Amino acid sequence: MTRTAADTRLDRWERRLERLLAAVPYLLLVVSTALSWLTGDTAWPHRLTTLGLAALTAAWIWVMGRASGVRRVVYVAGLVVLIAVLNTRGIWFASFFAFTGYLHSWWYLPGRWRLAGVTATAAVCIPGYTGRLPEPTLGGILTYLFFVAVVVALVCLFSFVGDVTTERSAERKRMVARLEETLRENAGLQTQLLVQAREAGMLDERQRMAREIHDTLAQGLAGIIAQLQAATHAEETGEDPAVRRRHLDTATRLARDSLAEARRSVHAMEPGPLQSAPLPDALARVAAEWSELHGVRSDVTATGPVRPLHPEVEGTLLRTAQEALANVAKHAGASRVAVTLSYMEDLVSLDVRDDGAGFDPVRARDGGGYGLTSMRQRVTRLAGTLEIESEPGGGTAISAAVPAVPGERADA
Repeated sequence: MTRTAADTRLDRWERRLERLLAAVPYLLLVVSTALSWLTGDTAWPHRLTTLGLAALTAAWIWVMGRASGVRRVVYVAGLVVLIAVLNTRGIWFASFFAFTGYLHSWWYLPGRWRLAGVTATAAVCIPGYTGRLPEPTLGGILTYLFFVAVVVALVCLFSFVGDVTTERSAERKRMVARLEETLRENAGLQTQLLVQAREAGMLDERQRMAREIHDTLAQGLAGIIAQLQAATHAEETGEDPAVRRRHLDTATRLARDSLAEARRSVHAMEPGPLQSAPLPDALARVAAEWSELHGVRSDVTATGPVRPLHPEVEGTLLRTAQEALANVAKHAGASRVAVTLSYMEDLVSLDVRDDGAGFDPVRARDGGGYGLTSMRQRVTRLAGTLEIESEPGGGTAISAAVPAVPGERADA
């Protein structure tokens, strides 16, 4: 946070005021001494005595005015005595320089000692105003005490107002300092959060690309290898050339599809089957191609009112189905797979069941491959859930449920 021009000007004026207040006692002493020389007794012994007392007072303020602790009480007491002596040299010291006694009594003395210092200063100044001591009568003494009380009350009132103003100024400075510290901390925290968000975004993007590569390119390459191996086997065993040609055509198609999926992944586009068909039809197409490729029967069913969903939701469900079918082809040895897409009010679920060999879900969770991890990451990224039910020899059921976030399709 940068300080404003107003704050800078205010600080500059406060420093000037502090310097002025430090110079005020000397200025008042000079003015009082000069007026006393001009209007008082013109005899040189009187003038030189006044000048000597003024110099002694200035030295006392200069030397003892920086005292601390108990020495401050000594300083104020000596200052009051000097004011009393100077008041005998002329009314100007009571009129001007006596202000220093009030000011320093309030500044330098703690607690109730302030009131004692102000009262003592007023007590020695009143005779300076009147030019004589109070008359030793009840009326004279009461009048003297009345004026002392009035002066003390006024000095305490104005001094208290000054203290309140000073305290508010100090509190403002403390608040500004705390605000600057808070803003610096917030700026550091914001920088840290930006770094963490950038790192999280990079990690999420790497995971997305890893999932896309695994779900599309890796599976496509595996299919290409399988088809090429089948074509080689057909050539070596002397099978019908049409069989070898069919395997080569299938490998070519898989290569083209993998290339298209790679381009879509780079541009973060939705899966190819969803670009031209709603999700149930896209699932049916993916399952039909998978069945043709692996020779395993697959049935796709959709329940509930079919409606367009957010592209991220539909893409996640389609990729999950592709990964589940790929796992069936790799590990299950199944003869039949059932894919069910269920549209509910707030959720949409995908169930993929097979009658294959099954596995131990606990062991798969502890040391399973990337396929199950990829499916779980995809689903949980959308605040969904992924459940896996399987046992050795009992087949496998994979159920993914994600929020049914609505979306508008161009062909809806």
